[in-house]
Amino acid sequence: MTQAPTLPTRKGQFTGWHMLAVMVAFFGVIVSVNFYMAFSAINSWTGLVVENSYVASQQFNTKLANAKAQTAMGWQGGLAYENRTLVFTLHGPDNAPLPVQTVSIALSRPIGVSGDQSVALTAAGGGTYTAPLDLDAGVWNAQIVASFTDQPDYEHHARLVIGTQK
Repeated sequence: MTQAPTLPTRKGQFTGWHMLAVMVAFFGVIVSVNFYMAFSAINSWTGLVVENSYVASQQFNTKLANAKAQTAMGWQGGLAYENRTLVFTLHGPDNAPLPVQTVSIALSRPIGVSGDQSVALTAAGGGTYTAPLDLDAGVWNAQIVASFTDQPDYEHHARLVIGTQK
């Protein structure tokens, strides 16, 4: 019985071992990236938008009716961040200041929960409310609630973009 001749391997020839190394490297990169992305997703943002989605859905119609009534009243609210101070203004349709009991702002990052805080503002006169605050650069979501004695709370949502200070 004769043996099949084996082909001699030349230097630089692509062999099965080379193909195995290419496949292990290819899938190793894919698996490593997937693990990194999963780790980053778990540690960067909780994904939590509301504590209880059922309760939030039950309050939706009430909040929508309040927002429509608020829009119909013609009130104008504005938020700014100037010289390390939050400045919120609230005026009626005739540009007159409104009799607000309290104003509070909940600040949060669009992604993540680091740095989230609530701030109570004090009246500065003429429908302006301020609070000294040192905010980091970046994007902040602000949920402002102004409370009144004789009507529903005024809610205003704003986004602050704070540049790097030099």
